[in-house]
Amino acid sequence: MNTKDVIRELRTKNGMSQDELAEKVFVTRQAVSRWENGDTVPNTETLKLLSRLFNVSINTLLGSPRQLICQCCGMPLDDAIIGTDKDGALNEDYCKWCYADGHYTYSDMDELIEVCVKHMAGDGFSEEQARAYMKENLPRLDYWKRYEELSDNGEFEAFKQRLIGEINDLSIEGMPKVERLNALVGSHVNLTYPLPSGIDAKFLDDNTTYLGNQLEPEFGGDRCFGVLANMDFILVCTYGAEGKDPELLLYKKR
Repeated sequence: MNTKDVIRELRTKNGMSQDELAEKVFVTRQAVSRWENGDTVPNTETLKLLSRLFNVSINTLLGSPRQLICQCCGMPLDDAIIGTDKDGALNEDYCKWCYADGHYTYSDMDELIEVCVKHMAGDGFSEEQARAYMKENLPRLDYWKRYEELSDNGEFEAFKQRLIGEINDLSIEGMPKVERLNALVGSHVNLTYPLPSGIDAKFLDDNTTYLGNQLEPEFGGDRCFGVLANMDFILVCTYGAEGKDPELLLYKKR
């Protein structure tokens, strides 16, 4: 699709007139009309406003002229999994798992590789092959080439270690010690829990990235522990295969 078609489609999908769109991005209705006729394209600042308004990348607004790749893990990017800066703007260089709210979530390449390998293996691609592929290609990505420049001097890693300590101090029966917290996107882990009041509730935002892990119980069984946390809370639950029959054990504000 061309830019003119993308803007028209997004405007109509969101139920806006040309006048309403113009007001939201501080231009005239005639400017919007020229975009949709293909006479002009929005300038850089207006593209940023449109990106934020419609929650799509500038790359999408321009008709997807290039394939976006996460510059930390190498994952192909689409609008649904692009990471965000502190101000909520999409950052087209990273996925939500590697970059969230202006924070890089991985400072150890080997740790990232171990997380990715589990998802890459299969369909004739062994874990050894996946690990070798990642070790060869990650150093070529911008984040790892510029790590000393982009890193936060270990601040986010220190935050993760504090969270791990707080979680382990809860001493939940049957749950092994947490040793690692990975970045997890809300939409993948936002389970619905039955509460004693009879209400079914979710506690996460599908579009937010959290820190968490899945843990096998110390005493066996067919249910896993799930741990999720961020700056505001710690959540611990159990669930069966593929997240079925979840039970909320603890929700604690920090």
